[in-house]
Amino acid sequence: MFLCLFSNGQKDGDVLDGVVAVIGEELLLKSTLETRYSQMISQGMVVGPNAKCQLLEELLFSKLLLAQSKIDSVQIGDQQVEAEINRRLRYFISQFGSQDRLEEFYDKSLLEIKEEFRSDVREQMVIQQMQATVSGDVRITPKEVREFYKEIPEDSLPFINAEIQVAQIVCKAPVSDAEKEKTKKKLETIRDRVLKGEDFGTLAFLYSEDPGSAKENGDLGFVSRGDLVPEFAGVAFKLEVNEVSDIVETKFGFHVIKALEKKGQQVRAAHILMIPKVQPVDMIKAKVFADSIRKLITTVDTLKFESAAKLYSDDKASKYNGGLVTNQYSGGTRFEMDQISQIDPGLFIVVEKMEVNEMSEPEVAQLQDGGKGYRLVKLVDYRSPHRANLKDDYQRISDAALNEKRQETVEKWIESTKNDFFIRVDGSFNSCKLRHQWKTNP
Repeated sequence: MFLCLFSNGQKDGDVLDGVVAVIGEELLLKSTLETRYSQMISQGMVVGPNAKCQLLEELLFSKLLLAQSKIDSVQIGDQQVEAEINRRLRYFISQFGSQDRLEEFYDKSLLEIKEEFRSDVREQMVIQQMQATVSGDVRITPKEVREFYKEIPEDSLPFINAEIQVAQIVCKAPVSDAEKEKTKKKLETIRDRVLKGEDFGTLAFLYSEDPGSAKENGDLGFVSRGDLVPEFAGVAFKLEVNEVSDIVETKFGFHVIKALEKKGQQVRAAHILMIPKVQPVDMIKAKVFADSIRKLITTVDTLKFESAAKLYSDDKASKYNGGLVTNQYSGGTRFEMDQISQIDPGLFIVVEKMEVNEMSEPEVAQLQDGGKGYRLVKLVDYRSPHRANLKDDYQRISDAALNEKRQETVEKWIESTKNDFFIRVDGSFNSCKLRHQWKTNP
């Protein structure tokens, strides 16, 4: 999975190499083509008989962009490359579970991994910048959207599943001061055991309530400041190696932190997390508050659900958007019903029996930060299953029209640019049916 993000990279000896194509001074290697093809299969993509030919053409386009970038003097700064490498590494360290596991997989240190993939990342960033230059400024007009729609045969219009828009007002159950104090004292007892000589990692494994790091003896691996909440980072980066912190409070709970190693702008830290528990009396308070908000909305004509969300909701992601819940897959606010059932089964159970504009009674909610509480749910809109049409699906059709226009722009750019370079493609691909003539006339 690591290779997918550094797409030109591979472990030594995976593929016998050779040159598949030449565009100007750019070489397309057999290893690049075969590795990318293997990735498509491993990711479960449907691979047809012409898949490798289609992939070849995509890679030829990338090499053409690179060749043109040198003429256009496109440059990507070292800081930009470093930031992008660090972003990708943070993601994959989280996927592997720790930096040690990532280094074990590659049999290289983190610095060696970074250096190995630096040129690939820079190349990918140049390609992205060139693609933005070629088609990034393409725009679509409402007239073009309508014309695009009219040209689609009626029986070819996509079938859109039932979609809904949902809004919520979240009332988080407060954790009592007594419960917080109880949790701190429990953690202080564990910290004292560490200071008296017991192994930090063993105690983290036994008592930490962070499931991700507890199984790693509390080890978070190497992290940058941006990976941590400010309160945690402020302490972790001040600790000396092997020093143990006092109790640190963050939005996740209470922590004891130990610095294990330091490298440049990163620290390898371990922690023991204990989370104050919401008590039944706290849940009752949240429910009473949610019910009072519901009564205000139903009795005060001037207070709408959207305004109440802004005033009272504890969900920062939705309160300033009229309470509308965001679809994490699309970035929009519409969900297909099966998406709701996967993302939030509890919400699905509530909305599947509601009418548009109906508001629920207070419902128990498990919050993203691990907290608990109650929420009011409103079904804002429901669209029955249907064939795509301009009235209900304008944005979806507009996006498709824009993508087609961008592709047409790319195709024209390829035709007008490729003749400026010497191009040769290995004869083993002569049977490929490509969209463009990727060979220089003899």
